[in-house]
Amino acid sequence: MKRLILLLMLLAAPVWALDPSEMLSDPTLEKRARALDFEIRCVKCQSEAIASSNADWAKDARRAVREMIGAGSSDAEVKAFFVQRYGEVVLMEPNASGANLLLWLAGPAMLIAGLGIGGFYIRRRNAAVSDTELSADEEAQLAEILKK
Repeated sequence: MKRLILLLMLLAAPVWALDPSEMLSDPTLEKRARALDFEIRCVKCQSEAIASSNADWAKDARRAVREMIGAGSSDAEVKAFFVQRYGEVVLMEPNASGANLLLWLAGPAMLIAGLGIGGFYIRRRNAAVSDTELSADEEAQLAEILKK
């Protein structure tokens, strides 16, 4: 029973991150703010979006997002505000341009290179094995072994 309660508390932890006093009164603006909360990374937690983080920085960031949206800023302007101050590390999904493009393409390029090298090695190994023929002594030994 204790484990079930603990599991339910852990699953409900992200719900506690947003304080009702932080919410905007307009539901459409609040919906935009929540979407942005999942796109901005907490710089203290590094692996969590500000939507699910309870860190003080994340609370301040959520408040800033709502203030900017309430003031009429677009989603791109809010993201640009955070990127200007903290770099692209603050985005949960960094842009695929410039230096980041190299990082985005490095994984698939290494996979293709690894498959190519592996295929070349296997083909070369199979060719080396198939070209080798048994000598007369080896054939005699093999025939003797198979008779037993």
